[in-house]
Amino acid sequence: MVIWIAFLALVFFFLALDLGVFNKSPHVVSTREALMWTSIWVTVSLLFSVFVYFAYENHWEGIGLTIGEAHTGKEAVLKYLTGYLIEQSLSVDNIFVIAVIFNYFRIPPQYQHRVLFWGIIGALVFRGIMIAVGVVLISRFSWISYVFGAILLYSAYKMLSADHEGVDPEKNRLVQLFKKFFPVVNRMEGEHFFIRKMGVKAATPLFVALLV
Repeated sequence: MVIWIAFLALVFFFLALDLGVFNKSPHVVSTREALMWTSIWVTVSLLFSVFVYFAYENHWEGIGLTIGEAHTGKEAVLKYLTGYLIEQSLSVDNIFVIAVIFNYFRIPPQYQHRVLFWGIIGALVFRGIMIAVGVVLISRFSWISYVFGAILLYSAYKMLSADHEGVDPEKNRLVQLFKKFFPVVNRMEGEHFFIRKMGVKAATPLFVALLV
């Protein structure tokens, strides 16, 4: 439990550092700055594998003793790096979609980091919820793993067969549903996700892009 608390604290520390210190003021991220931060975060991710090795090798708080887990530091690091590389590979596909969304909603370069940051936060939260629910369901119903497997295969098929050139954010079901119940303005208001228009709270294109 202590290790998990420390891990989450470290993650939130880096997130706060990113948004609250290094990107406190909106600005256009240059290629040089983007490469620098990419190098820094990749280095941090690789250094984390050192912690993974020692945590599993020494079985801190029983890590690596559960059936189905890696039992040695070497096995754990191999799994961690494999997962990291797969995640990075899949992210390449997302880059194109994100570029299309930003271009469609005409998000100024200086505000794109803000949308990406909160988008990542949202993805982490929803992934955490889905993983927690999945673990509970699998522990209670062993057959549910086949259902999850089928969902993964279907998702992989949709990803491979998707026509990225025909991506239309306006046809996103979540966006269409949101617009039915919440007013949306077509202009930017700085870095704000919401504004008040004639006394009514409305979402800006920044929030709609975040929603997509």
